[in-house]
This record gives sequence, structure tokens and C-alpha cells, in this order.
Amino acid sequence: MKTQKRLDEVFKSARVEYFDDSSRYVFMSDCHRGDASHSDEFTKNQNLFIYALQHYYDNDYTYVEVGDGDELWEQPKMKYIKNAHYDAFEVIKKFHYHDRLIMLYGNHNIFLKYPEYVEQYYYRFYNEYREEFYDFLKGIKPVESLVLKHKDTEQEILVVHGHQGDFANDQAWYFTMLTLKYFWRFLHAFGIKNPASPVKNTYKRHKIENNYNKWIKNNKRMLICGHTHRYKFPRKGDLPYFNTGCCIYPSTISAIEISGGKVQLVRWKMRPNREGMIVVKKDILRGPTDLSEFDQRHIGEGNS
Repeated sequence: MKTQKRLDEVFKSARVEYFDDSSRYVFMSDCHRGDASHSDEFTKNQNLFIYALQHYYDNDYTYVEVGDGDELWEQPKMKYIKNAHYDAFEVIKKFHYHDRLIMLYGNHNIFLKYPEYVEQYYYRFYNEYREEFYDFLKGIKPVESLVLKHKDTEQEILVVHGHQGDFANDQAWYFTMLTLKYFWRFLHAFGIKNPASPVKNTYKRHKIENNYNKWIKNNKRMLICGHTHRYKFPRKGDLPYFNTGCCIYPSTISAIEISGGKVQLVRWKMRPNREGMIVVKKDILRGPTDLSEFDQRHIGEGNS
């Protein structure tokens, strides 16, 4: 099944979220929260993630996790991930209980497509110290795709993880998961990447991105995704393909923000100040740009 067909399917079945120019959204993906073992790449950025997410919570953003939030291929027992990153989940919980969390699943947390799995592992949390159960993300309903639709202009933005149509990580995900869990996971701890992933495979990544652009051109809609771990913000005249990047590069997290009817690409980074203290700073890499500039409906066929 090719990318175009899969994207058509998830667009038709997507959760629809209406927004306007007063709405605020932040999109992050590919946190790959693990169990704090050597292969858990999120560990080094946990504090940076907490700081950035707390900023978005304090400023009334809705947090959209665009897939692969939890590394369930390497560690399918969610209790170990929750224990490893308890503080990060405490911030995520605040978004959820104020109805400002939208969780998409990708290939590495595809188990979230099964309601029984979500209810068993995400609704409650077992505190081993107190030996008691607590509400965790009770009632959360992860989705494969999201469509943001502007209340006034009716501009539509499709949000997906981006693995759709990537054969090894979509149709053959179960086999790929087994190879990662029982083989590549151990090499992963030494920095060796799985060739089935588009992260280090330039040809594969470009092929996936070309398929994204083909869908955008045919459907005249803006697309936000993750999966490739390479952030992307289109230049003027390019098709509106946006990529959040990821949360696992050393001391760096990237995100897409929508606020005030504008969109921008940002990067959170830890760096030393003049006094030698490590501080967190947010850089705007591209934008802010009016969303209307990426509304393909108003572009003629010859320029699309």
C-alpha cells in the first residue's frame, strides 16, 4: 500500500479539531521515551523536554505529540517507561487533565491503536514505593491522524506521524519491531542505527519526503509530521511540508508552533551563558509566517 493511499485513508478518518487565530498549538514528535537503559536516547534530554513543555503549558498551548512519544518497540512494558520518566509524564498529565493533549501514535508506539492496551497501560499508574494505583492519562484516546480546520477560512492541516506507506515501518512493522527488539536494540546502545529507519538512510528519507510532497500537491493541504527526525519548514514557493524534527538529538529539541494565525519552527537548546551556567534557550529557526501563505487552495495549478 503506497503512501498516497495511506495518507488518503488517514485524512478521511482523522480526528477533526477546529481552531482560530487565538488558538495555540505546539507539535513535537519522536521523543522515544524509553526505560532509562543505554539505548534510551530520551534520557539525556528529559530535563530540556520538561522545561520546554512547562513553558507551553504556562502559555496555554495545546500539546500535540506527533507519534513515537514512547519507545514501545524496545520496551513494550509501559510501567518501566513511566517509572524512568516520571517527571516528564507529570507535565504531560497536566495537559491531559486540562483537555490540552492530543496524542498521535507512530510506528514505535503503534500499540496505542488498540484501546485495550491504552486502557491497561495508560489509564492508571502503579506507584511501587507507595504500592498504590493512581490515575495516569485516564480516558486518553490516541489517534493516527489529526485535521486542524480553521473556523473562519476552513483551511485544513493534516497532522500524522509520517510512517504511513513506509513499508518496513507500516505494513511490515511487526517484523521490523522484532528485529529492533532482539537485535538492533543492542547495537543501538553503541550508536549503530537500524537501516530500516529513515533517520540515517538519506535515500529512504528523501523518498519519504517526496511522497509527502506528492500528496500535498494532489490534495492542496498543509502537512505536519515527524518520523524522519529531520525538521523542515518550507521556503517561500515550496509545498507546505512541515516536520517537527525530534526530541533526541544531544541537548536539542525542535518543535512546530502555531499561534496567532502564524506558524514557526523553533529549537530548544541547552548552552552555557557568560558565567558558565547551563541555561535553556529557545531559538526561532524559521517564521513566524501567516498560515494563509500555505493555503494551497488559493494557488493555481501552474504554481502548485
